[in-house]
Amino acid sequence: MAAAAQPPAPGSTPGSTPGAAPSPVPGSTPSPATPGALAARLGDERLDHRFKGLPPDADGLTADELAAQRRNVFTGGFTTPLLTLSAESLEHNLALLGTYAARHGLAFAPHGKTTMAPRLFARQLAHGAWGITVAVPHQVRVCRAFGVGRVFLANELVDAAALRWVAGQLADDPGFRFVCYVDSVRGVELMDEALAGAARPVDVVVELAAGEGARTGVRTEAAALEVAGAAARAASLRLVGVAGYEAQVPDASPRAVRAWLRRLVALAAELDGRGLFADAEEIVLSAGGSEWFDAVAEVFAEVPELSAPVLKLLRSGAYVSHDHGHYERLTPFNRVPDEGALAPAFLLWAQVVSRPTPGEAFLNAGKRDVSYDLALPVPLLVRSGRDGVVRPAEGLAVTALSDQHVWLRTAPADGADPAARARGADPAPVGGADGAAGGTAGGAPEGCGGLEVGDWVGLGLAHPCTVFEKWPLIPVVAADGTAVDYVRTFF
Repeated sequence: MAAAAQPPAPGSTPGSTPGAAPSPVPGSTPSPATPGALAARLGDERLDHRFKGLPPDADGLTADELAAQRRNVFTGGFTTPLLTLSAESLEHNLALLGTYAARHGLAFAPHGKTTMAPRLFARQLAHGAWGITVAVPHQVRVCRAFGVGRVFLANELVDAAALRWVAGQLADDPGFRFVCYVDSVRGVELMDEALAGAARPVDVVVELAAGEGARTGVRTEAAALEVAGAAARAASLRLVGVAGYEAQVPDASPRAVRAWLRRLVALAAELDGRGLFADAEEIVLSAGGSEWFDAVAEVFAEVPELSAPVLKLLRSGAYVSHDHGHYERLTPFNRVPDEGALAPAFLLWAQVVSRPTPGEAFLNAGKRDVSYDLALPVPLLVRSGRDGVVRPAEGLAVTALSDQHVWLRTAPADGADPAARARGADPAPVGGADGAAGGTAGGAPEGCGGLEVGDWVGLGLAHPCTVFEKWPLIPVVAADGTAVDYVRTFF
């Protein structure tokens, strides 16, 4: 059985940071072009009105200068709404997936689309990541701007301008490794046409769809063979493997997901047996989001010996911050608790700005601040606006979102405030003039009667991908609320 291959990128020094730009010779000054060094420069960016939630009196400071002041997010002049990342949970999650992948013989290219945060990319690479996965050309450009030396584009790329730019990157940097999907002969033709005359071929993997009704990818092995043959014949491409996304398996179950992963492994073996990977220095076999990486580890451990070393590449992304709700429920660590547990790192603080009835309150956050595509926010904590005492958010439930408001139910256990009951109305409005996103919640128990205008409510959020995108600069906070760092995002 071929082991998971993680050789240094061409032109790099053995022992260099995985996924980084080529390193200098040992003993020399660290290269200013490494991901860590380039991301560190973000600390020199001046702060202003572009970055919501930051203290108004921090305008003109750099991000690093503000971090050095060690301000507390509650008493240091920060404004609401304010998204925070737990420093402790963030480091825990980064380390956990890095060690998990290594323990199971997997290379790891975490999906950068989740955070689009170069400082987090650099930390992922420092924790052993092979490279960074992305989804669209703009995200590749962000990776390259911050020195990422290996990029896996988990998508088809048929945009001629983007392909020519990638070709230029490959020509200019012998150490740059780029891999992307193909899933059609027409796609191969478009790529080959756009890349005519390129100095280096672009590495491609055939994407196998997770089943009928799934997203992209070839639907059958016969179609995969046709696309693979076209890619192998294309002068500007190099066929190096197969890939897919197991979370798209219809009616996903452990058995169904493992069956699809075994199809993916069998497809790799079939293409290899036909000599279609003849030009590959290593064969890429890639899968793995944040819901089934345990199944990926199990099935990829069964890969037979092929004609070249096999790079078994995992692409989970949401693990960085984890969440309250979606991934909290679906994480594979629920099935393999002895392997560890991820910790939710997000907390969105918003203030109570209105208490129009005993049964409801409104917070000054909304769709522009929180995720809502998979689940509504979950109230976790209340911080008193009078004395700063923090208590559990018992008896509170988010029922809807407007653009700039969270609708919060604070009714007693019978689920109806007196005024609403008198008029026969639903005590939990799910609509608004500015477009509320509705949800459902049961009656709230007693214990929330003390919620006042001015209190801060800490909300747990689901689906990290649609949280990060709403915040260009996010404070990283210690357990006592001290902001110790700032994460810059590029969406």
